[in-house]
Amino acid sequence: MAAPDEIKYTEEHEWIQRTAEDKVRIGITDYAQQQLGDVVFVQLPDLGQQVTAGDSMGEVESTKSVSEIYAPITGEVVARNEQLEDEPELVNSAPLDDGWMVELKIADPAQLDGLLDAAAYQKLTEA
Repeated sequence: MAAPDEIKYTEEHEWIQRTAEDKVRIGITDYAQQQLGDVVFVQLPDLGQQVTAGDSMGEVESTKSVSEIYAPITGEVVARNEQLEDEPELVNSAPLDDGWMVELKIADPAQLDGLLDAAAYQKLTEA
């Protein structure tokens, strides 16, 4: 399972990568996409939408189930991966790259401090 060190993680299996001082990119982890199976539809929040840490901000539908996507931190949606509308399978084939979901502008970068590092996430998935 891929879990790069420069990325933060949540117990709900999202990854968060800082792209600028006040921006982060979010997606679901390689482990999550493996558990889901073939992704067939992704619903993302609207541009400009405010999301609150812990709240649902969309969903991923696979051949096995429908799963909520939770906001790992509080912020404003400033970018959506529109490519997922036509190619939801990118979540399976490249969950940490082309399969990213949204970018958030965050008011408080300290929110990232409470997230899991790669080692802690690895331990979580092995449990």
